[in-house]
Amino acid sequence: MKSVNTIKPKVLIPEIKIQTRLRELAHDIQNDFQGEEITAICILKGSFIFFSDLIRLLEIPVRCEFLGLSSYGDHTVSTGEVKVTLDLNDPLEDRNVIIFEDIVDTGLTLKFILQQLQNRKPKSVKTCSLLVKPQSLKVKVPLDYVGFEVGNEFIVGYGLDYAQKFRGLPYIGAIETSQNN
Repeated sequence: MKSVNTIKPKVLIPEIKIQTRLRELAHDIQNDFQGEEITAICILKGSFIFFSDLIRLLEIPVRCEFLGLSSYGDHTVSTGEVKVTLDLNDPLEDRNVIIFEDIVDTGLTLKFILQQLQNRKPKSVKTCSLLVKPQSLKVKVPLDYVGFEVGNEFIVGYGLDYAQKFRGLPYIGAIETSQNN
């Protein structure tokens, strides 16, 4: 594989298409919660741009929480082991919760999150993922709000990284790796 510094991602989803889809997702979330407060949980690090752009479009009360998880490290495929790197600060009991995930690949990380959050007794839990890879799913998980379906490419940009690079791209791109050649 090329050095990470010489890689030029191929544009899969341009910025304008992302922004249009975010407005549609915000509309759907507002309709479902109709003025009720939600606790929006940003799964770090990859979701932070998606999360911040989307919650600014919501016209309902929003509490923000952050949950740090890692299953990739600097690899291009999930290790299958989910590590909590930052836990939530506030209780979730009797709250409407939406989990904001950057990408649902195998579904294992989202399954782990859902199991962990149920112990905190929320009123409701929904999921919102910018991207989903349907062909890669290993477990069935609820996907209430989905931005886009993508193939098995390694995705970067708009918050998603490869070895901490490419997060700041305004579009969603794909890079070639030795695992997906």
